[in-house]
Amino acid sequence: MKLTIAMPTMNEEKAIKKVVCDIRKNVPFGKSEYEILIVDGSKDRTPEIARRLGVRVVRQKPQGHGVAYRECLKLARGDVVITADCDNTYPMEDIPKFLDKIEEGYHIVSGNRLNKRNRSMPAINKFGNWMFATMLKLFYGINTKDITTGMRAYTKEIAKMDNWETNYSFLAEIMIKAVKKGFKFTEFDIDYRERIGQATINRIISGRAYLLCILKYKFKLPFPNKLL
Repeated sequence: MKLTIAMPTMNEEKAIKKVVCDIRKNVPFGKSEYEILIVDGSKDRTPEIARRLGVRVVRQKPQGHGVAYRECLKLARGDVVITADCDNTYPMEDIPKFLDKIEEGYHIVSGNRLNKRNRSMPAINKFGNWMFATMLKLFYGINTKDITTGMRAYTKEIAKMDNWETNYSFLAEIMIKAVKKGFKFTEFDIDYRERIGQATINRIISGRAYLLCILKYKFKLPFPNKLL
């Protein structure tokens, strides 16, 4: 089973060395066929540092977090793709757990940050996440607690889907469309740490996009894709 660890990056020069080293330490022994891929829109030294560390770097004009994630999945060479953010918030030591769940037959595996161990996420983010997760349960029957988590594992069937319409709410769209197609989803609790560096996602734009995305696919509403 070939593995890709894929991350969108935007000015992560302070964190990328530690994150890449953590990935290399935690890919299970025997998984020699793996790659680390970043889709990068940085203005700092992130791509330069990544290349020195042996990371596959694809440069992309900044267009939004979801567009970068979509490119990560499209370009990944692995049979399984594990996504994460490159800011040291996600626990790379849990890579083996994600792979175990894939081998159990799941197609999407999410890392749930909304648990008692998480003291790093702002309260407003927790509330928004809870609200969106509740809507997914009510509208789609998807049993999730953390809809916006960036640490997930996908099988190749999911990664190579290409009918994506959203940007800021892409992590909701991919879950909704995959589960509606019959793919199996599960999640488990993970740790979530203080990020290294400056956050680049606008909470208001992102929150509005998630709300519109969830309503759009439930009620077939004609929201412009540029808002999503």
